[in-house]
Amino acid sequence: MSRLPSAAPDPVTIQVLFVLLPDSLALDWAGAAEALRLANQALQSQGKPARFELRFVGPLSQTVSSVGLMLCGLEPLPAVLREPSWVVLVGQPGTTMPMSSEATQAVLHWLRGLTLQPQRLELVTICAGAVLAAHAGLLTRRHVTTHHHHLAELQAADVGCHVVENRVFVADAPVYSSAGVTTGIDLTLARIAQTCGEAIAAQVAQTMVLALRRSAQDPELSPFLAYRNHLHPALHRVQDAVSGQPAADWHLASMAAVACTSPRHVTRLFMAHAQIAPLQYLRRIRLAMAQTALKTGHSVTQAAALSGFGSDTQLRRAWHQLGLRGTPSHPE
Repeated sequence: MSRLPSAAPDPVTIQVLFVLLPDSLALDWAGAAEALRLANQALQSQGKPARFELRFVGPLSQTVSSVGLMLCGLEPLPAVLREPSWVVLVGQPGTTMPMSSEATQAVLHWLRGLTLQPQRLELVTICAGAVLAAHAGLLTRRHVTTHHHHLAELQAADVGCHVVENRVFVADAPVYSSAGVTTGIDLTLARIAQTCGEAIAAQVAQTMVLALRRSAQDPELSPFLAYRNHLHPALHRVQDAVSGQPAADWHLASMAAVACTSPRHVTRLFMAHAQIAPLQYLRRIRLAMAQTALKTGHSVTQAAALSGFGSDTQLRRAWHQLGLRGTPSHPE
């Protein structure tokens, strides 16, 4: 008797610990935390489990933030961290990071006991949080960045780390560092994309009304974020549906059904608000999915099937028509 295949296990929840010292910059931690909350919300709206468990920890049970808001109920620094976990370090006001306080010394002692490993225990630094990590010895031989006011301070804190200037964020697993303040949101969106997929990251960015999502190196917009600098809810519904399931059998009628309008009107919506025809948008999304599949080791045939192209030939034709470098077999 044949057996039904067992269901795939739910992804493991990632514990995200925001380490808060006195005067921690509010936007450094609040922006990233909101992005993760919205990612959970987007996943749950699709019937999927939340991926992130947010915890706020520190050496003090209550402290004041950079804007004077009193933060209460902070958990103590945990003696043992379950896996997977992300430890998030943020900046403080001032031209340098104060290291001599009893609270900071307690955090440094705790950090020195961590053993970072990709996908198990990872470090995320926002703004001058990287300086704290450097003093704890967690950045040696890593490529990292920080706010431009703290670049020299970071290098002095650990001469063995490779400080990268003029970058929004730098990924050198298991260390992920950002330049500061709003760039912490960019880094968090990149981590959401890596963990939950580009479609979820795009929904989070759209909910946060981020017209431009910055990347670590590529100045160009992800196709999942391009053409979304608008506030039309019906069109966003269509774009969410297409980016969430690009391999589905999409055509003008099915897109119009999502928007609750006619095929002719959905075309007008795309042209007026996104400045691209709906089927051209679909092709760009599918091509982006194919590129991701190729980068992760899939063959051209597999990439074509996963992204919704009917054949290798259709994928190669779209690749050529959009002027991408190289070929699907040998992308540049």
